[in-house]
Amino acid sequence: MKLVDNKATLSFSNGSPSVEMPVYAGSIGPDVIDIRKLYAQTGMFTYDPGFLSTASCQSAITYIDGDKGELLYRGYPIEQLATNCDYLDTCYLLLNGELPNDKERGDFHKLVINHTMVNEQMQFFLRGFRRDAHPMAVLTGLVGALSAFYHDSTDINNPEHRRIAAIRLIAKMPTLVAMAYKYGIGQPYMYPRNDLSYSGNFLRMMFGTPCEEYKVNPVLEKALDRIFILHADHEQNASTSTVRLCGSSGTNPFAAIAAGVACLWGPAHGGANEACLNMLEDIQRQGGVSKVGEFMEKVKDKNSGVKLMGFGHRVYKNYDPRAKLMQETCNEVLAELGLENDPLFKLAKELEKIALEDEYFVSRKLYPNVDFYSGIVQRAIGIPVNLFTGIFALARTVGWIAQLNEMISDPEYKIGRPRQLFTGSERRDVKPLASR
Repeated sequence: MKLVDNKATLSFSNGSPSVEMPVYAGSIGPDVIDIRKLYAQTGMFTYDPGFLSTASCQSAITYIDGDKGELLYRGYPIEQLATNCDYLDTCYLLLNGELPNDKERGDFHKLVINHTMVNEQMQFFLRGFRRDAHPMAVLTGLVGALSAFYHDSTDINNPEHRRIAAIRLIAKMPTLVAMAYKYGIGQPYMYPRNDLSYSGNFLRMMFGTPCEEYKVNPVLEKALDRIFILHADHEQNASTSTVRLCGSSGTNPFAAIAAGVACLWGPAHGGANEACLNMLEDIQRQGGVSKVGEFMEKVKDKNSGVKLMGFGHRVYKNYDPRAKLMQETCNEVLAELGLENDPLFKLAKELEKIALEDEYFVSRKLYPNVDFYSGIVQRAIGIPVNLFTGIFALARTVGWIAQLNEMISDPEYKIGRPRQLFTGSERRDVKPLASR
């Protein structure tokens, strides 16, 4: 960031002296007012619930322009990356700042693919969970447990340890997600295969069995790879901020990523596509396509309590750029699997049509977002609804690691310590028990 020839002046109506604060500019995006010395100069904090106007860090990884509907990874538009690169290329970019050349690409792909196996004791650790446990509960435990298996890469302040942990996490996440799924349905775990792609390997571990050879469908492989790319990072969202805050204490990388997994589980964040599919299934139970119009009218009524999931986005005030790419993939997958006439998917298409044409939704920019389409694609592939957030965590792991590495390497970083506006009781004395 660079200091600009501009200063912000904060003045007070009660006659207190005004305060000048420096202004910094990034390469693109809004300038920021540096308020680090505000408390020392005024004895006051800023108040910003939800961090709607607060930059908690400087970052060179991902940039979002919500008004334009633009998403850049290291400066590259998401549309170009999703069309011209695969997920591991994107991982290399997020971790290293540049896309790999041919040799770097081959070496990185081989490195990740050759580390997809997990310690055999992991399956005994899994047995401690109930079979009907939510996969995200299992995944949070498994990721946190990695630090107990890989003691040689737990020093977050050691760059080489962070590099090793990054490769291990990216490589082993698909194996852990697939193990959580297989454990829940009582099928044997499928060991990874080094001759398959990252996404192809995951499909085989999810849906293959020892009974017969599993043939990877290239359309589904490409679709899954695109889901991974589109979810790889998304600036300073709730789970990324959680990973940074957790990592700022100096905890090991596996624990920091486990914290991100736990945060992502929330329905307002990573669980959004799960909530979207649950909404579609609720409409289906109430009568399907014939009830879509009635449902959308309830959505318009603020007093009905009915929410439209999978539409609109807190950041994007325009069309979510990931949604257009996911819409194309959605249509390809449904066509490949012959599911265009599946009742639930026909219902989703009707919902999409109304949202894109009805003035109420268009004027409020409540366009279908990436969660809407990725949920449909995952269900079509055969991924159960309660595993959707696990797929999201798998994809986002590289973004979390890149953000964590960036924070640790930043000479300005300190342990996170938000302030508060205290509204509780003032100081008071404890009364004797008989007087309370």
